[in-house]
Amino acid sequence: MSKLTLAIPSKGRLMEQTTDMFARAGLVVRKVGHVRGYRGEIDGLPEIDVAYVSSGEIAAALKAGSVHLGITGEDLIRENISDAATRIRFLQALGFGFADVIVAVPACWVDVATVHDLEAIALPFRRLHGRWPRVATKYVNLTRRFFGSKGFGDYRIIESAGATEGAPAAGMAELIVDITTTGETLRANGLKILDDGVILKSQANLCASNAAAWTPEFEKICAELAAKLSASVPAKATSRV
Repeated sequence: MSKLTLAIPSKGRLMEQTTDMFARAGLVVRKVGHVRGYRGEIDGLPEIDVAYVSSGEIAAALKAGSVHLGITGEDLIRENISDAATRIRFLQALGFGFADVIVAVPACWVDVATVHDLEAIALPFRRLHGRWPRVATKYVNLTRRFFGSKGFGDYRIIESAGATEGAPAAGMAELIVDITTTGETLRANGLKILDDGVILKSQANLCASNAAAWTPEFEKICAELAAKLSASVPAKATSRV
């Protein structure tokens, strides 16, 4: 008999928080076979096959339909799946893994507080430096969609492979699009968030793939799992203003 496949993070804080949440819901997730293996099961839900996958790859697996369900950050879903609204069902916000995707500029840019201000300085910046302002980011697609929605296109993206918040100080970029939880790292690097620069308030979500092979039985199992997890999430944890 085929099983419903659930992908959960394979390492790090998200894996720990996912396992803890399942435990609060009365669901014990355990690895099958070797402790370093990538398959697992849930006690009491034998119809579910657990796959341990890196957080970034979970989004790709959901898009392809190679898994039915996945738990990962909304930021990774929105970045890697441009048409997430049609490809993915966001079943339950889980109340952990909080991070804001933001636009930040040097704090010394006292006249720049909004994206409109960025637009106003872009041409003078180009005349002075011979190039458009550079934006360091790992969130290339979110950045383009956000700035496009604001009518701002006078910039150049520098794809970041490391500590993005250090890019302006290193002379690699003028501003950044990155994630933050407290803002402390941004402040430590002399950066400030634009007043209208919060692109996405992200957290971990239980998501379903519309491309996967669903059966009425799988839909029933999915609803049961979502209900169990929902009951263990504090109401205030899923609402972020």
